Amino acid sequence: MAVTDEAIEKIKSMIVSGELSPGDRLPPEKELSERLGLSRNSMREAVKALEVIRVLDVRRGDGTYVTSLEPHLLLEAISFVADMHDDDSLLEIFAVRRMLESQATGLAATLGTTEGIDALHTELDGIDSDVSVDALVEHDIRFHRDIVRMAGNTYLASLIESLSGQTVRARIWRGLTEQGAVERTLSEHRGIADAIAQRDPNLATSLATAHIAGIERWLRQAVAVTESGAEA
Repeated sequence: MAVTDEAIEKIKSMIVSGELSPGDRLPPEKELSERLGLSRNSMREAVKALEVIRVLDVRRGDGTYVTSLEPHLLLEAISFVADMHDDDSLLEIFAVRRMLESQATGLAATLGTTEGIDALHTELDGIDSDVSVDALVEHDIRFHRDIVRMAGNTYLASLIESLSGQTVRARIWRGLTEQGAVERTLSEHRGIADAIAQRDPNLATSLATAHIAGIERWLRQAVAVTESGAEA
């Protein structure tokens, strides 16, 4: 194991064991490196690496602290990687989103509160079929986010939100170019919300799978058309 990796593992162990808790300040660099039996240089590199993935917060002139370790912080690295996508990897992102979000939707049908279900229908009631594409996408983001949160798993919600954020441009593109996209989206949303309200996890999972798969299918066709046009 590289020395820097060893330093990362030792700091991580301090956090996992509870020796360091969210919000705690790390001991001074010299003291920590001596305690862990590592060089100050390897300790600095480890701190930099853990800062990048939002485990540590380096405050210049103050010290180094353990972050809140909230899921949305720890999953930011995934969002960064997803930003580097091309059309093929975007399709893969949609596939991962389909697999995770469909299961989360099934959980929402089982675990969702009455208030949460009512909020879903309120969201739908506030959207008309003549809505603009931008407003539709904003609704789409809110609708799916609220369903995933109803599943009651913070890490799953943060992961799906990180992935979903990378698909916004494709959703706008579809709304602008595919005939009937607005009506189809709202109809599918209504079906998903009704399945959740009926406490039918199997139906909710199936409808969510078909809903996201429909966007995947459209994107695959759109990419193929674009590529064939470029080759002509």
